[in-house]
Amino acid sequence: EVDHAAISMRQSMKCRSKSIDLFLSDADVDTTAAELNILQKSAPFYKFVLTGGPCGGKTTAMARLSQYLRERGFDVFTAPEAFTILASNGFGMDYFAVEGMPHCVQNTVMDMQMALEDSFERVMRASGRKAVLLCDRGLCDGKAYMAPEEWDKFLIKRGISSAEIREGRYNAVFHMVTAAEGAESFYTLDNNEVRTETPEEARQLDKKTVAAWVGHPKLFVIDNSTDFEKKLNKLVSYISESVGLPTTTKKVKKYLLKSTPNTDEFPFDLQYTTFEVEKVYLYDHEKDDKYAEEYSFVRKRTQLSIEDGKPLGSIYGLTTVQILHNGKQIEVKRIINRREFNAAYKTRDPARNVVKQTRINFISNMQSFATHIYKEPDHVKGLCICHVQTAADEGVDGGEDGKVVMPEFLDVERLLTDKKEDTKYGAFHISLSS
Repeated sequence: EVDHAAISMRQSMKCRSKSIDLFLSDADVDTTAAELNILQKSAPFYKFVLTGGPCGGKTTAMARLSQYLRERGFDVFTAPEAFTILASNGFGMDYFAVEGMPHCVQNTVMDMQMALEDSFERVMRASGRKAVLLCDRGLCDGKAYMAPEEWDKFLIKRGISSAEIREGRYNAVFHMVTAAEGAESFYTLDNNEVRTETPEEARQLDKKTVAAWVGHPKLFVIDNSTDFEKKLNKLVSYISESVGLPTTTKKVKKYLLKSTPNTDEFPFDLQYTTFEVEKVYLYDHEKDDKYAEEYSFVRKRTQLSIEDGKPLGSIYGLTTVQILHNGKQIEVKRIINRREFNAAYKTRDPARNVVKQTRINFISNMQSFATHIYKEPDHVKGLCICHVQTAADEGVDGGEDGKVVMPEFLDVERLLTDKKEDTKYGAFHISLSS
């Protein structure tokens, strides 16, 4: 069993600056236990988005996940969809007749969503117990209802970046594909009085919604290639992995590419995001014998403008990886800030190189792709590995459900395996000083 509290405390210690430790040591008697829990972040906390097109199964999924996680010792809160609150309490479509109303509504929905999520997170962190916040849609969902240039202007006016409200805010995003795509006989709006989309409108909205989240490193698309029960099981499996619960299913396939992808050859309607990534492995003298291998790294992820390549904002994260003696691997991820990243960087492992990559993320055939193009260390410069998120019940090679349809614009050499000879293509191995 994974000791989430111990991992979270160790992660917190890795990221603390001296000023925080000094504050904690000098905390007066008036500082409450709840306040200390919030400041120390000593208990694991995860914030997930459930999104998708109309009639994708979010409501049922929220209930299933809440029960599943509570049975495994997590506190679970659910943050309701902000627009539904607005629409269910007097707001009508006639308001949109007023010039400028769409932007006003988007601002209102984002303010409400942030307030709900932040308030729930504060209470959950104050408890000092491991917790999961399930969000019925997230801040990026608004992008599906605006033209790209309008969305960019909207964010500029608010003084925020896409990265901040995407991977900087949520640990993972789970897109439940509308039943209108692949299961049209089950498509209905009877359970949501504020939705009015036809099946075709639902399909178009579904595509815009998943495109709004492209760029998040943990974007999972759960389609209707199976029955609904298996669709829910896929979601549960993804969530299990995301909170560090053991799972035997394989979810990422990796392909060695022959050459660097040329974005000029991408289909004109393919939406993609580009990032610069810096991964720093940390020195840890506290080894636990119950794991065959255990290590941690911090990551800086900077989104680049598609037009001119300028940085649009950076997001930081801390990952702890534990490999059990039976070969199973458990990852515990945490979103951190720049100060915490800089504090952890000072404890980097001198025996390892800093790994730098360019990453290109996109959605193709209802699957999430991330191409890693290595820039440093020098001995792997130009190496290209494509990571593909696959459904939780798919096999390594296959059957119908396990098939990955690789885009024609990627020049694939072969599928990488878990065999020893392919471990050299992992960032952990690549980081070793040659």
